[in-house]
Amino acid sequence: MNIVQRLGRIAAVAAVSAVAFSYTAEARELRGWNLHVPDYPGSIAMEKFGELLAERTEGRYTGSVFHNGQLGDQRFAIEQFALDGIDFAVFSGGSLGDFANEVNIVSMPYVFRSAEHMYAVVDGEIGERLSAALEPHNMVALAWYTGGSRSFYTVGKPINTPADLEGLKIRVPDAEIFVSTVEALGANATPLAFGEVYTALQTGVIDGAENNAPSFESTRHYEVAKFYSLDEHLMVPEALVISKSLWDSLSPEDQTIFRDAARESAELQRKLWAEREEKSNAILAEAGVTVNTIEDKQPFIDAMAPAYEKLVNTDALRELLAQIQEVE
Repeated sequence: MNIVQRLGRIAAVAAVSAVAFSYTAEARELRGWNLHVPDYPGSIAMEKFGELLAERTEGRYTGSVFHNGQLGDQRFAIEQFALDGIDFAVFSGGSLGDFANEVNIVSMPYVFRSAEHMYAVVDGEIGERLSAALEPHNMVALAWYTGGSRSFYTVGKPINTPADLEGLKIRVPDAEIFVSTVEALGANATPLAFGEVYTALQTGVIDGAENNAPSFESTRHYEVAKFYSLDEHLMVPEALVISKSLWDSLSPEDQTIFRDAARESAELQRKLWAEREEKSNAILAEAGVTVNTIEDKQPFIDAMAPAYEKLVNTDALRELLAQIQEVE
């Protein structure tokens, strides 16, 4: 984002804030940031959160969600929390880790054994610890959504063992965790803009990419990459956060309302996500995509040793990792 775009985003947030603060003493409209389109599972859940707040506070708090990154990109939105420019949002654990190092642990490859394991971790004491790590950045995590699990899709062959990835050019987002994960498995990590992936697969610039099933399906990447190998190397939760300044201003009764509403919205989001995955998998099957589940992930996990040594590099992160592994 260049300086002109950045100033434009700041002006947009300021304009929204000015409107929001024209409320009476009885009502406050909260500004919600969201990256995705309105019919995305997380978007629907955020709208539900706002509806529940309005209903249970009898209109004293309402929520307006600005979808499609209207108030800026994810990093810019996180920075706006320090200025009280945004009241609530859903952020990827990976993006939050750039600001609160302890949160990076949820972005580590194969750190979660299953979606159920991830939910047990973030819904318990570890989730509370991660929320505490966000407080210096004026954020409180009230609940955790799912971002699904990311697996490899390839053009020429399926992936069954790390050896199948050897030498392949795999597109990844331009972030260290993705690059380290793919390179540890012997592939050539190729950072590339998401909008360029289809053509890059089609022309052989890359041999594959990795993402969750709804993203693989909705982008129609399956038209050129006919193999989807479910190794589930990343399951990165997303935090529904509110401004700590707002949280601290709430009465204990309202804090309970906010937290309960957030958790109910998370339950809805997880349900909608599961339904969306099922729909995507049906579309992939109908399109003739070969989907293989990698039952033995241990060779993939063993290959992550260099990545873990590089990225889990503090006593706090090592302690968190051990606690996550102990959660049933």
